[in-house]
Amino acid sequence: MKKYDVYGIGHALVDMEFKVEEAFIEQMGLTKGAMMLVDEAQQKAMLAELGSATPHRSCGGSASNTLIGLAQFGGRGFHSCKVADDETGAFFAADMHNNGVESNLGHNNQPGTTGKCLVLITPDAERTLCTHLGISESFSTENLSEPHLSQAEYLYIEGYLVSSPTTLKAAITAAQTARKQGVKVALTFSDVFMIKLFREGMDQIISDGVDLLFCNENEALEYTGEDNLPAACEALKKITRQFGVTLGAEGAILFDGQESYPIPGVPAQAIDTNGAGDLFAGAFLYGITHGLSFPQAGALACQASSVLVTQYGARLKKDQAKQINR
Repeated sequence: MKKYDVYGIGHALVDMEFKVEEAFIEQMGLTKGAMMLVDEAQQKAMLAELGSATPHRSCGGSASNTLIGLAQFGGRGFHSCKVADDETGAFFAADMHNNGVESNLGHNNQPGTTGKCLVLITPDAERTLCTHLGISESFSTENLSEPHLSQAEYLYIEGYLVSSPTTLKAAITAAQTARKQGVKVALTFSDVFMIKLFREGMDQIISDGVDLLFCNENEALEYTGEDNLPAACEALKKITRQFGVTLGAEGAILFDGQESYPIPGVPAQAIDTNGAGDLFAGAFLYGITHGLSFPQAGALACQASSVLVTQYGARLKKDQAKQINR
């Protein structure tokens, strides 16, 4: 039995969540529902525009959210990432630890600025992300831990890592190492703009095939170049052994390598969709590493996401996972 269900790699960011009106998104020149990379000065200027509002703060980043979701259901995860020797970095490391996820973070963090993500939630529950990667942009092969990776059932790669040569190399190296160690490789596309802007990097990660792919409908259509979901799903079968395509309120479509399964959505009054896809992946990975079938794991993941979107924040509250997993 492996020590870890999932070894994850991704950007270490502290999420700062704000409720805003549609006009603010337009005023800032943002694309609603997308992730935008900004520099530190741009992010500070945006914070100044937000005024005295006190944000909800939590350790974030796609892989972080997924691993915390896994841990909340009782799974075992390890996260390799990078933070700076500052207050934000210390907060990130402590929050990960307090949520049951082991990591490579210790007392040898380098000087710099830990990454932050402004999560802007509009009244329709859509989230728009403005991310300054900070020191996380220099996450590299040096931050990988082969001993921990070899003890995992799955490697989970956050698609946002394609955005810089250094982080992309780390993702490719991790995937190659995983395959040599007999560890299954899971990838999430993370955002449709990662495919549009960094397609070549995404292709490099996928080049040898992945065992499990997570994406939403828009990402599936963008990557495959198809104009309808059934055709996109057929195309995905050529690049991944298994996949889960999330469809928002409509649920998900899963493929276990042989059969496809439509998973119905769970009715919910959404107020914040931030982290829903990350939690879907975390709950699903927990399910398939703890004896659940693909349809059972998919139902669990849809149920978890339906609860998450009814509250603010990118993770479930304490004990909610236990109630869902009864």
